[in-house]
Amino acid sequence: MAIGNGTASRETDKLALELIKKLSADAAPGQQGNGAATRTPEKLVVSEAGASVYSASALAAAELPGMDVSLRGAVSIARRLQDPLAELVKIEPKSIGVGQYQHDVTAAKLDRSLDAVVEDCVNAVGVDVNTASPALLSRVAGVGPLLSENIVAYRNEHGPFAKRSDLKKVPRLGAKAFEQCAGFLRITGGAEPLDASSVHPEAYPVARKILAAAGGKSTAGTSAAGKAALSGSGAGSLASLNPQDFVEGAFGLPTVQDIISELEKPGRDPRPAFAAAKFSEGIEKISDLRPGMILEGTVTNVAAFGAFVDVGVHQDGLVHVSALANRFVSDPREVVKSGQVVRVKVLEADPERKRISLTLRLDDEPSPAGGRQPSAAGRPAAAGRQGNERSGRQGSGAPRQGSGDRQASGDRQASDGRQRNTGGQPRNDRAEAKRTPPAKPAPVNTAMAEALRKAGLGK
Repeated sequence: MAIGNGTASRETDKLALELIKKLSADAAPGQQGNGAATRTPEKLVVSEAGASVYSASALAAAELPGMDVSLRGAVSIARRLQDPLAELVKIEPKSIGVGQYQHDVTAAKLDRSLDAVVEDCVNAVGVDVNTASPALLSRVAGVGPLLSENIVAYRNEHGPFAKRSDLKKVPRLGAKAFEQCAGFLRITGGAEPLDASSVHPEAYPVARKILAAAGGKSTAGTSAAGKAALSGSGAGSLASLNPQDFVEGAFGLPTVQDIISELEKPGRDPRPAFAAAKFSEGIEKISDLRPGMILEGTVTNVAAFGAFVDVGVHQDGLVHVSALANRFVSDPREVVKSGQVVRVKVLEADPERKRISLTLRLDDEPSPAGGRQPSAAGRPAAAGRQGNERSGRQGSGAPRQGSGDRQASGDRQASDGRQRNTGGQPRNDRAEAKRTPPAKPAPVNTAMAEALRKAGLGK
């Protein structure tokens, strides 16, 4: 079950947890004797950023015609759990959330940069040409919106592609476009096992030589050794090969090294293992947070001044750059990245201003700022200061030391002086200052001042 992290997500998460517990309790007694493995549903909170934008777009109307807008958003959230990359490419990158300063830069440059990043991600992961949508295919290098529509139309008419060379039959997909996109399009379970890798068709002869050397015998075409290496069982012998032995013609040493690296991890998704943060039960809003709590959260955004972490209270907390590590950090991206699951400690939570201060240094202690948090003695810091002042006044009469006491004494004396000048009656100094202009100092009656006044230079 995919649960969006927006409105009422924690309540929905709690309901799903209760439902899973009930299903587990009901299924356990009845299915223990059948020998069948019991499977209970699993829940996961995913980001729903941009889901509303997609649900109201023309692409969503074409994919899910006749469906309510809210249901389209629910389908988008569920698809993000199945294949996040294939779903997120359908949304403009700036609608997913790229920071609060996105409107301060040139829109054309921002779009160009974001599109380049999305294209790099798609090409690094690869696209299954037999299952990809037109929106995903259009992000592949060499394939635009028109070619992506033609590929899907040809696939719907003639069935799945059996090998990469069949892509040349797609209308308007010429030799140059095939050269650019073939290495990023995958065909799983086809006639050529190498089609499931990122090896370009032009490099298949070199790849077969490498597989033959790894298999210990000469093979032609698709070999058993090649299938063994591509399935992972023969990948261990690839590490012992010398890449320099396979350099020839247009295929230099970097290309050969890339081919060997790909054959060592056949069909493996380059993305890391999926991990999700487990939010603490009972922590659903900012007022539930207490200084000193250690929680698990997900990094949602990384800025120059720190990182924002979602701990499940509908408001991201800030980990300042100075609290990211026990060393100097010049760039927060050196320590954390978006989507990373981290453990943080709560330093301060302010429900009124909706501000949460966190730290990745779990040995940090919350500071008693503003009297909102208890001090080391278990009392507010302000109360501690008042107690010190009272004890100082009740002492043996010796003069108190410290600038704070002298300032307090001076303030009391000034206040007493003002009250004596007004007959002991308290007054509002601010209002009095507005009504009574400051008195001008009387001219000094000296011989020098008299001479200056006669000369026209005195006031």
